[in-house]
Amino acid sequence: MYVVKSPLSDADLKTVAEALQGGLVDLVDLALAAKQIHWNVVGPRFRTVHLQLDEVVDTARVHSDTVAERAAALGVSPDGRAATVAAGSGIGPFPAGWVKDSDAVAALVDALGAVITRMRERVRATAEADPVSQDIFIGITADLEKHHWMFQAENA
Repeated sequence: MYVVKSPLSDADLKTVAEALQGGLVDLVDLALAAKQIHWNVVGPRFRTVHLQLDEVVDTARVHSDTVAERAAALGVSPDGRAATVAAGSGIGPFPAGWVKDSDAVAALVDALGAVITRMRERVRATAEADPVSQDIFIGITADLEKHHWMFQAENA
């Protein structure tokens, strides 16, 4: 079996691998959580929130693929299995069943805030170790912060 060799030092690779794996887990869980709420949101703002949730799902899915492929390019096997995501996500639990539109928005504000905080930590962690991965985390954070702003404005 061919193993991809990283140009990074072992210490830098360890730092970057942890950041990429953590980012992957958070993005996969964010996509799942947003889709769960998307299916169950109810209320007078149903359509707006329903469509806005799909935008978050799309963003999270695109970025999770980018993060996983960056890990693979560095010789790190990405792990997006359900058990790994459940064990490592920084997103809190979401309620089961129907979710009132204002509660759905509040839940997404909290989830996005948690992921953004962790992404910003990854931006700092990868600054010296791998500016290429850092750039990926900067782009992800910018996109998530835009969604965070829009959801906050939704419940203002």
